[in-house]
Amino acid sequence: MPDGLMEDLSAASVREPVPPSRKTMKMDRVFWSHFSPNLGPGGWVTGALLSHMGLDFRAGVAAIVLGNVIGALPVACAAAIGPATGLTQMEASRRALGRLGVRPPAFLNWIYCVGWDAVNNVPAATALVALLVTVGLHAPFWLALAVLAGAQMVASIYGHHVVQALQKYLGALLLVVFWIIGIVFALRGQAPLAAQHSLSLSTFVLAVGILVSFNLSWASYSSDYTRYLPAGSNPRRVVLLALFGLLSSAIPFQILGLLSAGSVADASPTAVIASLQQAMGPLGAVALGAIALSSITGNAFNDNTASYSLISAGLHVPRVAAAVLTASLGYGLAVAGAGRYAALYTDYLLVTMYWIAPWIGIVLADWYFGDRTLHPVPPGWTRGATIFVLTSVATIALFSTSGLYTGPVARWLGGADIGYYVGFFVAGGCYALGMPRGMPRRTSS
Repeated sequence: MPDGLMEDLSAASVREPVPPSRKTMKMDRVFWSHFSPNLGPGGWVTGALLSHMGLDFRAGVAAIVLGNVIGALPVACAAAIGPATGLTQMEASRRALGRLGVRPPAFLNWIYCVGWDAVNNVPAATALVALLVTVGLHAPFWLALAVLAGAQMVASIYGHHVVQALQKYLGALLLVVFWIIGIVFALRGQAPLAAQHSLSLSTFVLAVGILVSFNLSWASYSSDYTRYLPAGSNPRRVVLLALFGLLSSAIPFQILGLLSAGSVADASPTAVIASLQQAMGPLGAVALGAIALSSITGNAFNDNTASYSLISAGLHVPRVAAAVLTASLGYGLAVAGAGRYAALYTDYLLVTMYWIAPWIGIVLADWYFGDRTLHPVPPGWTRGATIFVLTSVATIALFSTSGLYTGPVARWLGGADIGYYVGFFVAGGCYALGMPRGMPRRTSS
């Protein structure tokens, strides 16, 4: 590990590559940094949501496996960019977008991280309030939320090294606890094993899209937590560890959420947590504590990446200021949106995530099909940046499905959401087609 626990606090440390002397990260951290953030109630709630959308157990498992594999593959491929460049994911994308062109996706990613802060903290704070009640203490939601948000903010101020340590050690503890929870729920859950009515294709496609978004949302984070690996790290191993980390946490948790759906009144954090506490019996307090702690692994990740992204968006402030601002806004959004959790999840996050698919499509096309030799980064706005903006706007306008807005193509398809796939392949394809021919294939730089 680099000297000390505190990562460099300067804005320059975000914009520049990690010096070779500090690239000492161990390979196993790739797995933990992609595994641990999914250890939380988000996956459980998502699995329960599938049943409430009308999917039976077999259709739900099919959607879970398909959606997670589709969403995780681009994230895992992006993880291999970090060791070679030493850059955060946003800064690495300036090769394709330019120093000016990277600012819009970086700013969008900051907003997105704030949203995930709220989504993760609402159920975690709900669990902490319930845990305190079991020992005779009563705390308001806003206070429990403040305690969790404060811990996450401190971890993000320390930066990469502390965040990585949390993923490994706290993640391993949570893994044991959640396996116990999973066994109990698998035995006691009321799985919707048989369909109550026929399932439409549009509903299944929409469900898969929600599950794609669950893992694809990490695409803008991945290299942030591999850039401290030595430059000569095996890229195939990095990709496989990242992929295994994502799938081995998301898929089991979502299946357990599906198994427990029959005992959950609705797919809300309060209902899921109440059902979990009741099913666990004497171990209910342990389950509540695990849910509360899980937000720290996820949101330390969010806050740290958000501070990187805010700096990449052009705000030249120390990481401390960026981390404090991010955590504060995430706290406010969680308090305001606590009573509208489902809308916050399906509307805010799914719509704002439309930009990620075209962005990562361009980034991966540039990295895997372009020139990997070191060259000056374009200082302004590139063709890739224009493709990104046009594709993002078009996919939202035509394909999005949410309570806020449904595009004409989505309406024609009966509510099916294919915008992520269209955005990824159109943006990546257009960028790749415009690349100069005869470029050398990428090798480690």
